[in-house]
Amino acid sequence: MDKQGFRKMLQGLHLNEQAIKNTFTICERFEEYVKNKKPTTETAWDFSKILIKEKNNDFKSYLALLFYCQFIKQDELYTGFMELIDGGEVGDNLYKSVAEKFGKEVRDEVFKGKGKIAYGTPSPEKPAYLHPIIKRLQKTIGTKACKEFFSACLRDLPDRMFLDERKEFLAIGNIDEFLVKKKENFLERLKSCQKEGRLFFVQEITDAVLDLVRSNPEMGAGKREGNVIYETKIPYMAKKYLAEKDPTLKRYYACHCPWSRDAIKNGDIIPAQIFCHCSAGFMKKSWEFICKQPLKVDVLETALSGGECCRFAVHLPKAALKSKK
Repeated sequence: MDKQGFRKMLQGLHLNEQAIKNTFTICERFEEYVKNKKPTTETAWDFSKILIKEKNNDFKSYLALLFYCQFIKQDELYTGFMELIDGGEVGDNLYKSVAEKFGKEVRDEVFKGKGKIAYGTPSPEKPAYLHPIIKRLQKTIGTKACKEFFSACLRDLPDRMFLDERKEFLAIGNIDEFLVKKKENFLERLKSCQKEGRLFFVQEITDAVLDLVRSNPEMGAGKREGNVIYETKIPYMAKKYLAEKDPTLKRYYACHCPWSRDAIKNGDIIPAQIFCHCSAGFMKKSWEFICKQPLKVDVLETALSGGECCRFAVHLPKAALKSKK
């Protein structure tokens, strides 16, 4: 490891000296672990199991490992650790939220024999843990209540994530012009990743991926029809999605959910499709912050339910459609 170069990178990320010291400790340990091993996603997951066993599986540890993989330009390892962080909080949030919303007795019943899943559990192990719990929850509280519960989203999504979008919406003052600008901003982010050779989350951006986003009016911002915004998510791994002919693997590459994706590929469990309402909730969060009120969202199509893409409809209030210019 180029320690001086890595330190400079960490300082550029505004880490204090103690955080830098902690980062070096775990990254040097991982560097020793990965020596003579193939730098694959599975290697990252195997190391995560060690951290779980030692109870060192906290967010900061995984973030440090992401910084390291980014520094050494090891995309496979980076992808492995990113998959552990992305949505990693869902398991704990589900355990807490069920108790808060429906009571501890319901929580204990639906989690019976399962308990809380460890943060950092590899993606292939997540569906077999989570989806039986979801089915129990749906049976216990009913489908309608379950949809509403998941539509609130189990991700940690602080308001600061959406401040810039709200400011831009208020500055533009017109919903359709805002959607055009939002699409432009999304494409610029993708182009920047392509130009700099960086991953967009875990995927490589190619000309074909950019063409896919450009050609779909619902992708990257959404398309308005009346008071409804229809939005199709960019595939989780769009390059592989575009090249794939097998319909099952195509759906696997489309799905963003680390708690469900491997159920598509492996076919070892029947997933609870109602969980896709959590993704719908994720899609509406920015609009709820922009509009400053709770909104309704519909699940139209998902990879988990057999579709080739994930598509949602967010219902906006009439006030959001009025031009403020």
